[in-house]
Amino acid sequence: MDKLLQSSSSGNSMVTNDGATILKSIPFDNPAAKVLVNISKVQDDEVGDGTTSVTILGAELLREAEKLVDQKIHPQTIIEGYRIASKAALDCLETLAIDNSNNQEQFQKDLINIAKTTLSSKILSQDKEYFSKLAVDAILRLKGSTNLDHIQIIKKVGGKISDSFLDEGFILDKRFGINQPKKIENCKILIANTSMDTDKVKIFGAKFKVDSTSKLAELEKAERERMREKVNKILKFNIDCFVNRQLIYDWPEQLLSDNNVNSIEHADFEGVERLALVTGGEVVSTFDNPETVKLGYCEKIEEVIIGEDIMTKFSGVAKGQACTIVLRGPTEQVLDEAERSLHDALSVLSQTTKETRIVYGGGCSEMNMSKAVETAAQNTMGKKALAIESFAKALRQLPTILSDNAGLDSSELVSKLRTSIYNGMTTSGLNLNDGTIADMSLLGTTESYKLKRAVVSSASEAAEVLLRVDNIIRAKPRTANRDAH
Repeated sequence: MDKLLQSSSSGNSMVTNDGATILKSIPFDNPAAKVLVNISKVQDDEVGDGTTSVTILGAELLREAEKLVDQKIHPQTIIEGYRIASKAALDCLETLAIDNSNNQEQFQKDLINIAKTTLSSKILSQDKEYFSKLAVDAILRLKGSTNLDHIQIIKKVGGKISDSFLDEGFILDKRFGINQPKKIENCKILIANTSMDTDKVKIFGAKFKVDSTSKLAELEKAERERMREKVNKILKFNIDCFVNRQLIYDWPEQLLSDNNVNSIEHADFEGVERLALVTGGEVVSTFDNPETVKLGYCEKIEEVIIGEDIMTKFSGVAKGQACTIVLRGPTEQVLDEAERSLHDALSVLSQTTKETRIVYGGGCSEMNMSKAVETAAQNTMGKKALAIESFAKALRQLPTILSDNAGLDSSELVSKLRTSIYNGMTTSGLNLNDGTIADMSLLGTTESYKLKRAVVSSASEAAEVLLRVDNIIRAKPRTANRDAH
């Protein structure tokens, strides 16, 4: 289920299901809790999804360790056991991983399944078929790059979530200047960050006193001449479109229009930076050396209407992998959460195009790892074996929590799953739609191998860090030494 977070200071509210977002927003005093929050943040940065799983696994490992400490087993012994166990679990995960990257069609299916798995716990779960296809299309356009800056997400309130769409090209939430054509083709673009208002005398507190209006007119004329010079410098670049981050006054805009150059003003900073990245240009602030400046290029720029707003669309950009996802939805909160969910899916998919292996979800990998860890426990002498068994127990908590969240009888389902996997059906997992054990390879419940590996290794290392602590010592805040003064 989603959580509604309400800020105590600003009164803003946010609906979210993303583990890292929730944990980031809660103020903690407990230092141990902060470690768990950090692993979820790292998971979010590294892989983008699995933020809740990693926190749960870390917490379960600590809960199991606490029971062992109560049985007078030394934390160092537990850590050694956990080390053996996490190695066994990761080795097992490696043998489970499947790589379909050579078979393009199957790999695309895997990607769509991963996106579905990621989105099924999120706000987009009702339309997950549609959105997983949309996310995969966007990621495949990147051709193996993991730079998500090429995918721009624009949120427009209005319509329903399923009205969202993927648009090839780059959309800027701005319009062309007055009296300029609404559509231009084969455009060279100069992207700038420069002041295009009349160059005023910028000396603080400077005043002009004139004793006749003719002198005032001369001043204005001088200002206009300076502006004309600047525009002429810009025109030397032989461009079709001038995009500026700052204002463009009417006079320079008119000069640009007269020379058949379209202008876009106030393209805010992220827009300018991203546009430069996508069209292959650079943001310029001085125009004296045209030979050193990189211009952007795109095949067509036109104004398009999205919802009720007119925006400018750049299509056929130099970096062909760029695209824009336009999200629609009834309220701001829904849009924000939809963006977070989609971002999770995009992150996982972009990582999967790098590390192409996949594993099966639905508790299948966890139960297989748990089996491997228990086998390791049977081959280990002494107290360490107890710690290894605890690790296996913690891994089994993940399918348990999955079935609890689906409102099913977890103890029965998980023991059925365990039997099935111990009998050699390594691809069985939980089918949470009808509460049965099913073959995950047929259902297509797949997850990224990198995600699972990160969950297990981060959680076990975080647990290890906290197990090394035997006392929390509160440091006294530094106070100024008054007697010295």
